[in-house]
Order: sequence, then structure tokens, then C-alpha cells
Amino acid sequence: MDAPSPSTPPPPIRAPTFRFSSRTFPERERVAAWYETLGRRAVRLDVQPLTKHHGVNGVGLVLPGLPIIAASTVPARFGRTRQLVGDGNDNLRFVVVQKSAGTSIAAQRERETTVEPGGAVVLSNAVPNSIIFPSSVRLLVLHLNLMALRPLLRDFDTVFARAIPKRAEALRLLSDYIERLYSLPLTSPELQQLAVTHVYDLAALALGATRDATEVAKDRGLRAARMGVIKADIRKNLAREALSINDIALRQRVTPRYIQMLFEGEGTTFTEFVLNERLMRAHRMRTDLRFTDRLISTIAFDGGFGGLAYFNNSFRRRFGATPSDVRAEGLRISNARS
Repeated sequence: MDAPSPSTPPPPIRAPTFRFSSRTFPERERVAAWYETLGRRAVRLDVQPLTKHHGVNGVGLVLPGLPIIAASTVPARFGRTRQLVGDGNDNLRFVVVQKSAGTSIAAQRERETTVEPGGAVVLSNAVPNSIIFPSSVRLLVLHLNLMALRPLLRDFDTVFARAIPKRAEALRLLSDYIERLYSLPLTSPELQQLAVTHVYDLAALALGATRDATEVAKDRGLRAARMGVIKADIRKNLAREALSINDIALRQRVTPRYIQMLFEGEGTTFTEFVLNERLMRAHRMRTDLRFTDRLISTIAFDGGFGGLAYFNNSFRRRFGATPSDVRAEGLRISNARS
């Protein structure tokens, strides 16, 4: 097998994930299996479907001490019964209702609250509780460690069965950060642990962090989450030649200087990041056989480069080869494998 070209970026290592679906069970057994296997055994919850249609599909993300579930389910009631709370699991379930046609109802002990689409709620696995989804729903569920989260909060006992509104910035950033974790290259245990730390920072801010925890989170989890949103905004708009830091700052409701400081913290600049992303996009297109007939000039201009000469020079400096060389190498490797 041919070795990868030196100019080809190595494939990233992803965080460990697993998929699950009630559709994997035979239809005649689906109700019982959905109730028992995916409910009591997998997530340790009592599951009561509210419709004759039964089903849940999702993907789990396994980080050190932080299981995360992204799932879609039909209308149902999920709860921890008195029998289940005896299993010794005292983790907290941070439930984000990402998409739903109506409000959900969460209850723990004598407290009950409604959760709007886009909002969230925290429930404790150590006491009986429930959350009812009256319509099909898309969820994000974090299983947070009690002892790790408690010291970060101002008033721990008040966070349960209390709705977190969708307009809360920390919740929006937390949800966005977790969505990106599913595809981020977490290449080492250290990076995975850092991601866990960021999640706890953002969760604490959403629930009401102590003064000290807030200050730490601003320079850690909050900073990382905002940087992720800004980078995603840049990637979405790479084709715009006039893309500027002022545009990004206006959309993200921060100052241009704040964005500059974020990039400086990573040892780069806004301009350098934009250029590198444009070059990486062009490189991917030059090595993708679906774009074999695409002209170099088209790739350059569609990628936001204002001039072909500048694109060619930048590409050579970045990858040590011309766009034509990279295309030829890609074709050679493809032909050798076929």
C-alpha cells in the first residue's frame, strides 16, 4: 500500500461513540425490548411509551466519567422509580430538549416544571423523578457526576426540576459545544479530559456557578465554547471573499478585540485561521475525485480567494506542492488502489 503523501493531513482520531436503536429488535419484540433493554438496562430508566408507536434512536459519546446521549424518541415518560434509585447511581441527568413540538413536563419529589423546546432541566438519579415528552422529541442528555458538579454551584439543592430557558447563553454554548464533540479529533486522554472540564464549566454556568467557578469558566469552558462557535461561523462563510472579523463579531455579539484575544490565546490570528481553513478546503477538493473536473481557479474563487496567484503561492507555502501536484498525486494513489 502506498504511503500517504506528505502534504496529506492525517485522519483525526474521534472520541469513542456507540449507536443504538429500537429498530434493531424484531417488530413483535420491539415494545418489550424498547422498555427493558434500552430503558432499564442501558439508561437505567423506567420507560413508558405514550403512543402505540415505539422507538428511540441515538448515538452515545463516551468521555472519561461523562456519558453523553443524543437521541430521538417518540412520546414517552422516562423516570427513576423507587426500585431503580436503589442501584447506587447518584449521577445527575442534564436533559436538553433540543427539538419538540410542545413543552415537556419534569418532576422530582414535590417540584414540577415545564421545559420549553430548546430549554433544559436537571434531575437526580438518586431520588424518584420523571420527565414526560408529549410529542416526538430530540434530546441531548449529559450524565454528570454529583461530586464533580456540586462544588461549582452556588445553591446546589435548587437546581433540580428547575427549567433552564433556551435563551440562556451558557445553555446555548453548552449544547453547541457538545454537538461538536461528536466530530472533534480528541487525540489523547488529555484532550478528552479537557473536553469534560469544559462541559462541566458550561453546565455550572447554566445552573448558577459560584463566583470562583464563574471566573475560572470564563477563561476555560466559556472561552472554548465561544471559540468553537466563532470557528464554525468562519467555516460556514469561507466562500465570502469579504469575510471580516467585524462580520463575525456582529453575529456573535462580541467585540472584534475579544475575537482577536481568543485566537491569540491559541497562538494564531483571525486572518491566519481564515487563510488556513480556506487552504485546507481547497486541498480536500483537490484530492477528492468528485472534483476532478473542477478548475483550480474555480476552487480558488469559490473558496474566498480574491486572486489566483495569491492562492497558488499560499497553497505551495502551506503544503509544499502546487494544486496541480496534489491533484496528480491523488490520482496516482487512487489508480494504484483500483
